[in-house]
Amino acid sequence: MNRLTWRIVRAALVLSIFVPLAKATEPANPNPYANETPAQRDARMQWWREARFGMMICWGVYAVPAGVYKDKRGGAEWIMSVQGIPKAEYQGFAKQFNPVKYDADVWVRLAKEAGMKYIVLITKHHDGFALFDSKASAWNVVKASPYGKDLLKPLAEACRKHGIKLGFYYSQAQDWCNKTNNNMDDYLRDVAVPQVRELLTNYGEDMPAILWWDTPYDMTAKRGEPFLELLKLKPGVLHNNRLVQPEVGGDFSTPEREIPATGLKNRDWETCMTMNDNWGFVSYDQNWKSAESLIRNLIDIASKGGNYLLNVGPTAEGEFPQASIERLQQMGRWLKVNGEAIYGTQANPFEKLPFDGRCTRLRQGFRLCPQERTTAGQAGGQAAQTSKLFLHVFRRPADGKITLPLSNKITKAYLLADRNTALKVEDKSIVLPDSLPDPIATVVAVEIAGEPDVYELPAPPTAANALSRGKHATASSAWPQPGYEAGKAVDGETATRWGAAAEARSAWLEVDLGQPQRVGRAMICELEYPRTRQFAVEYLDDQTWKPLAKGTTIAGAKVLDFMPVTARQFRLNILEAVEVPTIEEFGVYAPVKVGR
Repeated sequence: MNRLTWRIVRAALVLSIFVPLAKATEPANPNPYANETPAQRDARMQWWREARFGMMICWGVYAVPAGVYKDKRGGAEWIMSVQGIPKAEYQGFAKQFNPVKYDADVWVRLAKEAGMKYIVLITKHHDGFALFDSKASAWNVVKASPYGKDLLKPLAEACRKHGIKLGFYYSQAQDWCNKTNNNMDDYLRDVAVPQVRELLTNYGEDMPAILWWDTPYDMTAKRGEPFLELLKLKPGVLHNNRLVQPEVGGDFSTPEREIPATGLKNRDWETCMTMNDNWGFVSYDQNWKSAESLIRNLIDIASKGGNYLLNVGPTAEGEFPQASIERLQQMGRWLKVNGEAIYGTQANPFEKLPFDGRCTRLRQGFRLCPQERTTAGQAGGQAAQTSKLFLHVFRRPADGKITLPLSNKITKAYLLADRNTALKVEDKSIVLPDSLPDPIATVVAVEIAGEPDVYELPAPPTAANALSRGKHATASSAWPQPGYEAGKAVDGETATRWGAAAEARSAWLEVDLGQPQRVGRAMICELEYPRTRQFAVEYLDDQTWKPLAKGTTIAGAKVLDFMPVTARQFRLNILEAVEVPTIEEFGVYAPVKVGR
C-alpha cells in the first residue's frame, strides 16, 4: 500500500469513528409528538374531537375574597394582582380556604348529566396556590389550608368511576408567590417542572388526559423544552397551544371568550367561556348567560368544528353556584334529546345556510350507539353511500320549509325529538311541522345519498343593491342633532345611521318604495353592540301593518328571508331596546330563489 493510499484509508477510519459519535451526541427532540404521523395524531385526538363539550373548573384561594378586597370590587382569580394585595396578606386567605362541602362525585355526576365528556381543573393559577399535595412548594392546599387534603385525587377517582376524562390546567409561567426575585429559570427548575411531573405521575396511568397551559409570559422555546420532555411520562396526553410564546404548537388552539367566525381551518380548537362575567367565584356577579345562549354557543362551536369548554367557579366551601347548576341541567336536558347532533360531529359543509340556525355533520365512522352504523363505502375507498346532516333550527322559516343547496338526493328527514315520524321532503326542501318542539334549537336529522355535493347560495345582499336604497323614509323619532335622520338608514352607506330620540327605547323606521314591489328578503345593519332586544319587519297591507319576520338581537348585519309579499311600504319596528335605537341600514330585496 503506497503512502497516498494509506492516508486515504486512515482518514476514512477516523471519520468512521467520529461521525457516529457526533450523531450520538445530538440532543433528542423533547417533543414526544415531533415525528407523529397523521394517522397516529388522528388516533390520539379522536376522543377529544368526538367529545365536543367539556367543563373547566376555576377554583382556588381566590374564592375566599370572592372578588372583594377592602370594599373594592374586581379581580376574581386575578384579585391579588388587580388589587395589589401583598403576598403575606394574600397567603393568609389560605387559612380560610376550607372546602368542607366539596364532593367530587357530585361535581362529576353533574358534569356528566350536563352532557360533558371531560373536565379541566385549574390545579394552580397565577397566584401559585396548588390544589394538590406538592413537594416542590408548601404553598398548597395540604400544607397551607385547614382542609389539609389533596383535592385532585377524589376528582380523579370520580372521573374514572363515571367515565369522564380529566385534564389539569397549570399556570407554568406566572406565579406571584413561588417566583422569588422574579427569577424565571430558578422558578421553572425548582417549582414548575417538578409540579408538572407530580401532576403527570401521581393520579393514575389514565390521568391526566390533558395538560392545559396558560399565559406563557417569558416562556421561550428553550424554557418550554423540559415541559415537553415531561409529556413522555404520559404517552398520548394532549396539551394546548399556550406553553411558549408565541402561542404555537400544542394539539389544539384556545380562543378565549370568543367563537371564531368561521372556525379555525386545519387546526383543532376549543373555545373556553364563562357562564357569567368571571372565571373564579365572585359573590356579586349575577350576570348569568341564559341556557339558550349557552346551548346556542355549543351548537355554533360544534358547527365550526370546535369544542366548548364551559367554566364553573366553585365557592370556597366547594359548592357550585346554584345558577351554574340550573344551566348545566338545562343543557343536559337538551343534549339528552339532541346529543347525536353534537358528539362525534364535524364542521358544517355549507358556506351559507338558507335558514336561521346552524348545521353539523356526523363524523364518518362515529357511532353514538352500537346499533347505529355508518354505511360503509364500496371497496377501493369510495365515498360513503349515506351522509347524515343535522340542521339546528333556531327559528321556523315563514314558509315552513328548509331548502338545502345540495345536489344530493335527500333520502330521509326527521326531528331528533320525534325520530319515528318522517318529515315530508319535496325535492331538496324539507317541510317542517307547524310548530317546532324546542324554541332554543330544534334539530332536524337529514340523511342524503353520498358525500354532500354543495352548490353556492346567492351572494348576500348589500346596502347598495337594496330596493329601498334612496327611497323616502320616515321614523317615529330622530336624534336631535343633524345627521341622524331616517333617510340615513336607506342611503346605501353603512358609515351613516339613523338614531331615534334620546329617551327612546322603542321606535320604528318606515320606507316607501314608491310603487308595489315583490319583496322576500330584508337586511338590518346595527352597530355591533346589541342595543335591540326585540324587533319585527312588517309591511303595510290595506292600512294594517303585518309581520314578515321577527327577531331578538341584531348586533351587526342580519339577513332575514321570509314568505314573499308584494307591497309598497315596509318598516322595521324595534319593540324593545336597551339603549337608543340606531340603525345603519335597513334594506328590502326581491325574493331569493335557492337552488340551481
